[in-house]
Amino acid sequence: MDIEKILPNGGPSIDEVKKYIDKYSNEIIVIKCGGSVLVDQNLFKQFIEDISAINKLNLSAIVIHGGGKNIKKKLDKLNIESKFIDGLRVTDEKTIKVVEEALLELNYDIINNLNNHQCNTKSVTPKNNNVIKITPEKKELGFVGFPIEINKDKLLNIIQEKKVPILVPMGMGDDGKVYNINADIAAGAVAKELNSRRLLLMTDVEGVLGKDKNLISNINSSVAKQMLKEGTISGGMIPKINTCLDAVNNGVTGVVIVDGRKPHSILFELFSDKGAGTLIRK
Repeated sequence: MDIEKILPNGGPSIDEVKKYIDKYSNEIIVIKCGGSVLVDQNLFKQFIEDISAINKLNLSAIVIHGGGKNIKKKLDKLNIESKFIDGLRVTDEKTIKVVEEALLELNYDIINNLNNHQCNTKSVTPKNNNVIKITPEKKELGFVGFPIEINKDKLLNIIQEKKVPILVPMGMGDDGKVYNINADIAAGAVAKELNSRRLLLMTDVEGVLGKDKNLISNINSSVAKQMLKEGTISGGMIPKINTCLDAVNNGVTGVVIVDGRKPHSILFELFSDKGAGTLIRK
């Protein structure tokens, strides 16, 4: 394997990759991408290069993508107002169709770009090969689900074919209908089920910040709980941290809140000393 030919320009050095690569062999890395990565063309290109490099290094990755900004754009065009309860989008029958359409378009775009980089992929959506069974969230949220069962075998079969599963954050209910799932929650559920070595949550923030507003590169779950209690962790970071805590207490070795705005943030997080965000362990 010629590592030099696999790594993109501007990524970690060959020596750093060699230092860390064995750590992830025979392990699974779950990556949730969202925010600017899916909107900014340059960041998207680097995200594609990072996933492609992981695949060519013979490592196993699963990607789950959000689509918030894409969904909002489509809803705005149709004059459908977005309402949120506890950070979750209220999704009626009209909205779920738009959400599904936006996510499938994005899924196709990611797969197309990865295939152009000679990266083997497989689209995973509720209607063609569902892997997430849900229970409906609060009634007032409409078609929003919470994962209760992950089809581990389906995902492992795709990985064994040396392909990267690209999941839309949606699942099926017992009623045979499609439900929207918060992408962080979906990624956490998949990572737990597969006992993944790493769960990377890509965001538009540096990571977890302390009271002094400086980045904390490493915390354990008891410190994170204390920060939640004190209100140091607030707003949109709360559900992310709760997903992290749930994951590390249920079989995931470490969860990282990754600053997706940094160049090649995935590769730097996996294969460098400095990382690209905040690592949370049990």
